[in-house]
Amino acid sequence: MDFESNSWIGERLCYYPRLFGGVMLTAALLGVSTSYFTGISVPTLPHLLPNLSILRKKKRGKKRIRVYMDGCFDLMHYGHANAIRQAKALGDELVVGVVSDEEIVANKGPPVLCMEERLALVSGLKWVDEVIANAPYAITEDFMNRLFNEHKIDYIIHGDDPCLLPDGTDAYALAKQAGRYKQIKRTEGVSSTDIVGRILSSAKSISQDSTKASLPGDDNMNGVYAEEKMAKIDQISRFLPTSRRIVQFSNGKGPGPNARVVYIDGAFDLFHAGHVEILRSARQLGDFLLVGVYTDQTISELRGHQYPLMNLHERSLSVLACRYVDEVIIGAPWEVTQDMVTTFNISVVVHGTVSERNSSTGERHDPYAVPKNMGIFRVIESPKDITTTSVAQRIIANHEIYVAFSFAQSREKGTGIW
Repeated sequence: MDFESNSWIGERLCYYPRLFGGVMLTAALLGVSTSYFTGISVPTLPHLLPNLSILRKKKRGKKRIRVYMDGCFDLMHYGHANAIRQAKALGDELVVGVVSDEEIVANKGPPVLCMEERLALVSGLKWVDEVIANAPYAITEDFMNRLFNEHKIDYIIHGDDPCLLPDGTDAYALAKQAGRYKQIKRTEGVSSTDIVGRILSSAKSISQDSTKASLPGDDNMNGVYAEEKMAKIDQISRFLPTSRRIVQFSNGKGPGPNARVVYIDGAFDLFHAGHVEILRSARQLGDFLLVGVYTDQTISELRGHQYPLMNLHERSLSVLACRYVDEVIIGAPWEVTQDMVTTFNISVVVHGTVSERNSSTGERHDPYAVPKNMGIFRVIESPKDITTTSVAQRIIANHEIYVAFSFAQSREKGTGIW
């Protein structure tokens, strides 16, 4: 029985309990008095309370909208995160399907990251409520019914870019026909294909550097050459950062007055499952996780001018999207200073056991000398041994496949969330 059609009085009474109590008490007394003196029956308080209970249940039991989005989520980047953020905004609960390795191979070529790594990345996003592993690439009728009946999905979400099957048909045609499809705007400036291109370009740059180093030439010309290389790598990124986007990704809350603030820093280049897991471990050591993301210049000086693969703002957004992160220092210094510890009220500084091999760290001071002297430095075991370099090496080792795929993508323009 639907009680939404009751008069406005019932709705108002739920919000004014004291007034309602007075009215009910008066009604009860009137019921007793009128029935005693005149025989006229007026509904007493016990008779009216059941209706009140149902009205309150109706108000509190408003159905939560559940939405579904799927994707390969290979080489996770801020574009994926922004798509997930937009999808969550269209409902109350977001369920994300991660396409199986076999389906990706059949429709798009071999994935760079395995299912376990992609699941870790998707589960680590702050807007994700549930994850379905091994989701199909196309929304079949059987799977759509499973989403609607078993997972109680109200709408299926996808970006405004076409997602075509090998036969040229729309992967989301059935959802559209069922009237249960909603669309979000694609995030411009990045794609997994672009990132593959950056990695291959970086590998080519390293090879050319080796040839250049074997030739005679003055040091100044080598410096100019390095700057030109940096400019070329930087031009690959078409990301235009805005303050609104940073706010959208941020929690917007600072640490409490007695919060234990944990600090961890790094490049966080080509955000991967290893990053998610070390951030999870760091967050468990306190109440508030502050993450320092190094500048592009710092990374270039440490690892070579072909790095980073993602620029500062791209890397910062990827870190901000992680559910274990509370705040990010965008462009953090390489060295943790006393001023930083005091300013951010840092209780403990942590570093993982797995990190990139930096070419020039031996010539620099220990970046953690201050927290070590203060007795607040701690090394934590890295849950995974994956690194940015190891991910890049997977792509370089199979570069012919990815180059062929990139060429097909540019011709067909049929991209989903890759």
